Amino acid sequence: MKRVLLGCVCLSLASLPAGADLKPGQAAPEFTAQASMNGKAFHYSLRNALRKGVVVVYFYPSAYTSGCNIEAHTFSVNADKFAAAGATIVGVSLDSIQRLNDFSKDPDYCAGKFPTASDPDGKIAKSFDLTVRAGRAGATDTRGQEIGHGFASRTTFIVTPDDHIAATIGGIQPADNVQKALATVQDLAAKK
Repeated sequence: MKRVLLGCVCLSLASLPAGADLKPGQAAPEFTAQASMNGKAFHYSLRNALRKGVVVVYFYPSAYTSGCNIEAHTFSVNADKFAAAGATIVGVSLDSIQRLNDFSKDPDYCAGKFPTASDPDGKIAKSFDLTVRAGRAGATDTRGQEIGHGFASRTTFIVTPDDHIAATIGGIQPADNVQKALATVQDLAAKK
């Protein structure tokens, strides 16, 4: 019980807005990363994804934790709405690719609807001006497995094909984060 409580406390702190996130109008950092889509690892490139349209880059503390489970599931069930608005989604966390292979194919969470990128050293998160916090020894996920990595703040960036940030979303509940991201990409699509 203490481990679960410790994990929840760590993740609650990681969910707080960083305050120094990149702002709308700023250039989005280019990144490439090992990612997983429906349990299969591949090489993800933000630049390549932007060739298809708007990209929703959402950072989350850790796979298989309560808020992140809700957020991944909510993105999954709304993936078709994002696609209809011309947007793709990528989740980014400090999870290992092995954890993300499981999470990306889990029908209760990502369900194979969008890729999840591994940022094990936090370099991608830091390039978006997010704070990366150290993990706590013994913190466990909702499956009872040790998390074993640090955490980036729960923050979503809407990136336009010209490599600029259209919106930064943070400091709200996971499901609300997804709904606000969806409303933003739908507004962008309507302005075309």
